[in-house]
Amino acid sequence: MSQLLDGLVVREQSGFFEIEVADGTIYTCRLRGRLKEEAQSSDIAAIGDRVKIQTADDGTGTIEEVAERESVFSRSVRTEGNRGAGAAEREHVIIANADQAMFVFAAAQPSPSLKMLDRFLVVGEKSGMKRLCIVVNKIDLEDPSVIEQHFGPYKKIGYSVLYTSALAKVGVDELRQQLQGKISAFTGPSGVGKTSLLNAVQPGLGRAVKSVSEARKEGIHTTRDSALIKLEGGGYLADTPGLRTLSIWDVEPEELDAYFIEIAPLVSQCRFGDCTHIHEPGCKVRAAVQSGEVSKIRYQSYLQLREELEEAYAVY
Repeated sequence: MSQLLDGLVVREQSGFFEIEVADGTIYTCRLRGRLKEEAQSSDIAAIGDRVKIQTADDGTGTIEEVAERESVFSRSVRTEGNRGAGAAEREHVIIANADQAMFVFAAAQPSPSLKMLDRFLVVGEKSGMKRLCIVVNKIDLEDPSVIEQHFGPYKKIGYSVLYTSALAKVGVDELRQQLQGKISAFTGPSGVGKTSLLNAVQPGLGRAVKSVSEARKEGIHTTRDSALIKLEGGGYLADTPGLRTLSIWDVEPEELDAYFIEIAPLVSQCRFGDCTHIHEPGCKVRAAVQSGEVSKIRYQSYLQLREELEEAYAVY
């Protein structure tokens, strides 16, 4: 038996995984049977995973081991049939071991949905990624004071905010530098100019990502196709498809406040240990909202997401 090789999962399609090893060779592999049995409630292997493979002379191989993940950017998905073993929900791992997430929103056309941004940030905080960055594109289409009104509060609480315009080539060099040498998730709602922005970073990059998305069939019963695109300056960009919606995985309602970074430090100061921050007396969070220390818009996002989680957990 040949020696196991270390590799990186750079593509997944219909149960096949493309694994890149140290010398750049790519092997098409499948999961060892015993690993498949573990893949009922979550994805055992996904793009970004570090694995050990057994190879054959024909360029194929078998994934024998999957290393423990340092970060997991995932969402909850509804399932049916064998893959989900009949369960109502399972974890869909969008990317493992990403160093950072770049959440791209437009300053205008379309108007930014801050509630959607807050949802992305909660999932990002839950993932364990080292860095979350908000990329505000199309800044040439909106008044700077309006942009500051929308996104300034995020910078104030500690998030990195990068202002860009693919058309005017503003912020492109900085974005390219931030992507270099890292594994990055690059995602956001449709229409925000992700493709144009990526093409400005690296000629053809946006088209390469888009070609993966267009080849993908949407839906539970169809194929899944995810890929890491190699960057010229080093690093990889994760194509993160299908994020029109992003359902939060494995966060109970009473845990949600821990993923709002400006709310989390206040929780221990509430009068009641199980404070929901909705109606209890002596709630430090609501007091902070009243004083302006916590954004009212962010607090409304918290309430909406908590209600969504309570409804989801009521099913069980």
